[in-house]
Amino acid sequence: MEITMIGLGKMGMGIAENLLTHHYQVKGYDINLDSGKHLIELGGTFYSDIESLLSDRSKRQIVWLMLPAGALTNDTLTAAADRMGKDDIIIDAGNSHYQDSLTNAAYCQTKGIHFMDVGTSGGVFGARNGACMMVGGERFIYNELAPLFQKLCVKKGCIYSGPAGSGHYLKMVHNGIEYGMMQAIGEGFNLLHHSPYDYSMAEVAQVFNHGSVIRSWLMELTEKVYQDQLDLTEIAGVIPSSGEGKWTVEEALRLKVNLPVITQSLMTRFASEDYDKISEKLVALLRNQFGGHAFVKDE
Repeated sequence: MEITMIGLGKMGMGIAENLLTHHYQVKGYDINLDSGKHLIELGGTFYSDIESLLSDRSKRQIVWLMLPAGALTNDTLTAAADRMGKDDIIIDAGNSHYQDSLTNAAYCQTKGIHFMDVGTSGGVFGARNGACMMVGGERFIYNELAPLFQKLCVKKGCIYSGPAGSGHYLKMVHNGIEYGMMQAIGEGFNLLHHSPYDYSMAEVAQVFNHGSVIRSWLMELTEKVYQDQLDLTEIAGVIPSSGEGKWTVEEALRLKVNLPVITQSLMTRFASEDYDKISEKLVALLRNQFGGHAFVKDE
């Protein structure tokens, strides 16, 4: 089986390598020519434009998109669909908003193309060595591609989630949960850092990850962070937000579902990117106004 990859960044290249390891034929496209060279070194075929990538109409096309969510994915999907034939398949395995996936599925349907939205978890290591995938789309197409997804995933790491949009919806909620779990780990280790005890944080993370209720891959990564002995004073406490946590909170507001932990973890990320800190400065000045409390000047 031949898979056409569009997007050969860290995740896309990991999927491509995983596919090649399992003896699939892979041809790909990316604007980064160095990615093309790497794909060729791995045994794949690289094309410098989408037109030539999709020019072969003699066989069924299975196009796998691994691109940043939003306009780039949507525009590229449309461009690909316009060059594909009836009964071809497009797989969007990036972090697209599920509403975009519904729109893209409807567009593909007008072309007679089958659309699958795949929430992909496991990071770069998972993409290359065994991911977790949540697959939405037509059930009979999933059944046809199930061996492909199962080979790309760890054991029991693949689920058919339902119709189009359901895969990315599930991944959206997954990432919201991820926000909350990471925030809890960060807060717990912050308290340990300020405690009266001289803990070895790497050893604490290690023991937390062996037999405890909170053992997890995130705790394993926490251990690695401390084992690497990074100087945390040299790292800005800025936590970028990729968007899926925000989408999760927006969906909770739409459905009137209570998500206090996930919402607060998102707000913490926003606060970390607020260099001006106007609200904090104003509160400090208000305390000075009504109570004469001192405020700290920025140096």
